[in-house]
Amino acid sequence: MKAYAIVIKDMEVSEFAFGKLKESSFKVKNSFEIKRFDAVVPNDVDNLLKTYNIEWNYPWEGKVFDFATGLTKSAYVTAQPKARIAAALSHYTLWMKASMLDEPILILEHDAYFTTRYDLKEIKGDIIGINNPLGCTRKSNVYYNTIIQGQEMFQRAPTIDDITVPQGLAGNSAYIIKPQGAKHMLNLVKEYGLWPNDALMCKQLVPNLYVTRKFFTTVQHTRSTTTL
Repeated sequence: MKAYAIVIKDMEVSEFAFGKLKESSFKVKNSFEIKRFDAVVPNDVDNLLKTYNIEWNYPWEGKVFDFATGLTKSAYVTAQPKARIAAALSHYTLWMKASMLDEPILILEHDAYFTTRYDLKEIKGDIIGINNPLGCTRKSNVYYNTIIQGQEMFQRAPTIDDITVPQGLAGNSAYIIKPQGAKHMLNLVKEYGLWPNDALMCKQLVPNLYVTRKFFTTVQHTRSTTTL
């Protein structure tokens, strides 16, 4: 399986975290090499949106009920809006890669960290989160306990909030995406516009969104590159 880590070139916090990510993968003896994917940066945003022929469609303040999806879109704390868009475009570009390669890929953010060897032989679902939710997402204890109480290795992303709230993978920092999942995400962007990747990749819009009961990664809790 091909694995790609999103790294912001020459940003110290991102480069350092990527080094720790590679080190963690080596320590657990993963069989794959993590390839570097240079993240989209704010200066690239306008040109890429035009090139991809897509538009940003998510609020910067307050909450907006989206009648097209039946979901409430709540603004993220974002000091630099184009950094938030750039992060979403990085994931979008890798979805394009998965679609073109026509094979599953593992997408990692720079602050992911392997805690155990990745040993899955077969995977269920179109998009599969492999990250431990504790400390990585809102209502993380509820999320964690819901998964642990289940017996299946692959489970649908849990419901932890009101059904109008987008909810999906824990942190969106480590997930496998199959070609059909990638194509589905690309179609969602075409239909509803570009959102933060962890909001658009939600159980309400992605029927085959799964998580693993065995967790392979956590996060390093580095400084945010989009919030601050």
